[in-house]
Amino acid sequence: MAVTASPSAAPPARVIDAPSPGPAKESLRIEGLTKIYGGTFVANDGLTLHVDPGEVYGLLGPNGAGKTTLVKQVIGLLKPTSGTIELDGHDLVANPGLARQLCSYLPQAQMPISSLRVHEAIELTGRIRGGDIPAVRRRADELIEALDLGQWRDTLGSRVSGGIRRLVGFAMVTVWPGRVVILDEPTNDVDPVRRRSLWLLIRSLADAGACVLLVTHNVLEAEKAVDRLAVIDRGHILAEGTPSSLKTDDRDELRLSVMLRPDVATPDLPGFVVRSARSGHRLTCEIAEVDAARSIAWARGLLASDVAEEYALGATTLEDVYIRLTGAAALDEPAG
Repeated sequence: MAVTASPSAAPPARVIDAPSPGPAKESLRIEGLTKIYGGTFVANDGLTLHVDPGEVYGLLGPNGAGKTTLVKQVIGLLKPTSGTIELDGHDLVANPGLARQLCSYLPQAQMPISSLRVHEAIELTGRIRGGDIPAVRRRADELIEALDLGQWRDTLGSRVSGGIRRLVGFAMVTVWPGRVVILDEPTNDVDPVRRRSLWLLIRSLADAGACVLLVTHNVLEAEKAVDRLAVIDRGHILAEGTPSSLKTDDRDELRLSVMLRPDVATPDLPGFVVRSARSGHRLTCEIAEVDAARSIAWARGLLASDVAEEYALGATTLEDVYIRLTGAAALDEPAG
């Protein structure tokens, strides 16, 4: 039986310094990266971006957008059809073995740790990556404490919950991090309290000089955590910049979020709604700022007619930009 975590038991989040065995001196630079499967399917189409040392860079997009293909090329598991990937003057396409040495990667799938105790899995990974035993043990202890994993320290991986296993995987990847740290949905299944600690640790990796590439579906968390990001879909970068700069085109619009009652169909939208998307019971509408009063009156009417349970009106978010660029529904939760 899996052991589950109690969110209320976690201590306040704190920052610990990440080790810096080899911080990147230059940006991770990806130029014109293209990957074509079977001669016809274009997974990545001329992607160009860079991730600077000390930066958390978000890669945001729906399933099938080309994010995983990009990551596998960076870590040397896929050879690009064309384009370049360079770090500190090294050609990572020509030397995929070096790419795997320089990059630490947390995949979206759970780490295979069933036969290892939690502290063993973390320490073993650090030693494999070249860390000396005393330093790795100190760092492992720091991560176990920061993520509130002490009660599972000597527990086999097969006996911990998915959320705890996810945190152990993060600790394995960051106990002795590479110059580039790639994290694919790092907060999957993690409770809210430990999630805060996780974001602090991610920031500490960048502060220690790593290039951090964060792959995520969680738009709202990405807005708070990243320095810059790219929205990618169907192999193309649709937009790139800071979260604030990407919202420039939406400055004169507001977001109306309406929680509909279960099993209620989407109501007819008034003409002043610019665009909308529904995810589960939540209906998100973008409106012009001048229509704020009319939108509130409409939302109150939905409450009065028992169609909705609550509503909120506020400034547009990165999620609204994401919806506008990709045409996708809101994606607050990672896909299964």
